[in-house]
Amino acid sequence: MRAFSLERASDPQQAAKSAASHENSKFIAGGTNLIDLMKLEIETPTHLVDVTQLGLDKIEETDEGGLRIGTLVSNTDLAADDRVRRDYPVLTRALVAGATGQLRNKATTGGNFLQRTRCPYFYDTNMPCNKRNPGSGCAAIGGYSRQLAVIGGSDHCIATHPSDMAVAMRVLDAELETVDPDGKTRSIAVDDLYRLPGDTPEKETNLKPGEVITAVTLPKPVGGKQIYYKVRDRSSYAFALVSVAAIVQPDGTGRVALGGVAPKPWRDEEAEKALPQGAGAVMDTLLADANPTDDNEFKVPLAKRTLAAVLQEAGN
Repeated sequence: MRAFSLERASDPQQAAKSAASHENSKFIAGGTNLIDLMKLEIETPTHLVDVTQLGLDKIEETDEGGLRIGTLVSNTDLAADDRVRRDYPVLTRALVAGATGQLRNKATTGGNFLQRTRCPYFYDTNMPCNKRNPGSGCAAIGGYSRQLAVIGGSDHCIATHPSDMAVAMRVLDAELETVDPDGKTRSIAVDDLYRLPGDTPEKETNLKPGEVITAVTLPKPVGGKQIYYKVRDRSSYAFALVSVAAIVQPDGTGRVALGGVAPKPWRDEEAEKALPQGAGAVMDTLLADANPTDDNEFKVPLAKRTLAAVLQEAGN
């Protein structure tokens, strides 16, 4: 691990200013992903901004009937909150499916959105990776790609986003609240947070330099049967090969988002219109542009079968 300076921020704007004023800076809260990457010298920040003292660790009800979740709320506390369990059970199920109890105790809501890919070539500093070292190439293309993206990738990167929570947040139409170094705030839809790799896979989000996530807001509950299925190589402490977050209403309509198949949570509202017709009809649209490799082409039928299992549980 390389040397770095550490600053403890006292408010969100100060945190944003500090991060923006240092060329190679990172925010740190739970550190469950960042510290590992620093030990491997994949991430080499020269300045860390500690945001753990900002007081953003509450879950509050909004005037619109939803919830506002502070960025520092732990994954454990979020999953266990009675209001989340009752009104947004897909989120609880997604959180509990992720990592381990020890990691969920430390991992924060904001940090979960920003965790980096677990592509093995990203983690192997002896291999070329455009995400880690722009312009070096992508060893995953032509390499072993079983766990990687079947849609949304590019000629420069086929890594997947690892978050379970973000997939559930996407299907719930969550929005993130942020503060920038000038104190300006904005709301960002989950889909708008993430960038597809294109020819700049090192740029993973649309956050501006120094912009810090302060909260996530959930809209008023929509009801329905809410389900999260995660298919993985082992029953715990493994990232998704395919995951499905779904909200299915009594009339068969609903919402669907996929994880494990793309560089960000994958959802297409147009595809959801076919939900009453069954899993195959949805996936024909949702994964219409899929471009799998020989190693991961199984993900396309697996996604269809996983959604079919979800619909069966929902009684549709």
